[in-house]
Amino acid sequence: MGKSWADDMILSYNDVVLRRSDLDILSGPHFLNDRLIEFYFSYLTSCYPSPDISLVPPSIAFWIMNCPDTGSLRDFIEPLKLSEKKLVIFPINNNDDVEQAEGGTHWSLLAFEENANVFVHHDSCGGLNEAHARKLYKAVVGFMGNSNSSRAQYLECKDSPQQANCYDCGLYVAATAKAICCWYGSGQPGEGLWFSVVKEQLTSSVVADLRSEMLGLIRNLQ
Repeated sequence: MGKSWADDMILSYNDVVLRRSDLDILSGPHFLNDRLIEFYFSYLTSCYPSPDISLVPPSIAFWIMNCPDTGSLRDFIEPLKLSEKKLVIFPINNNDDVEQAEGGTHWSLLAFEENANVFVHHDSCGGLNEAHARKLYKAVVGFMGNSNSSRAQYLECKDSPQQANCYDCGLYVAATAKAICCWYGSGQPGEGLWFSVVKEQLTSSVVADLRSEMLGLIRNLQ
């Protein structure tokens, strides 16, 4: 049986391949999949090129969170050089089935900032993913930051902007990642964290418009 029309490749950007079905997701009120999150993270990496920043793809974040063997985890994480980064952003998905690709029903974001030595969890649905964010934090915290510093703390951001529906969580992750990168790129890391920038930039209309912005971006890159 041949490939369906939805499987047609429409863009190869860095290491991310997007298909026509991904455009359909952006065209309607649908839950963003792994590929679209990875694409936007890759795009932000191009917009904010810095050896100090790492935007971790969803598949890697998921593997770190669910790796059952500490030795294998160390071998996997060390080439990523996360300990050398000042800012690391992880997408969090609540998929509990390691054998199910593209599973889960909710996205959130976990960000590590070295100067403050803290992981901050932003969840647009009232902390729905807190348990999953803490699971990733516990898996990765020993590999982050300066080896001479104390263990980084975990912080649940209680006033993260909230979604008004059941499908925009991925857009909130993308918009939050953009706001944090903007904050870091503006040279503000010595002036506290990014909370005010996130609240200012993540209005409901800005997040809603991000669907069409991503569509336009993909079409311009074709």
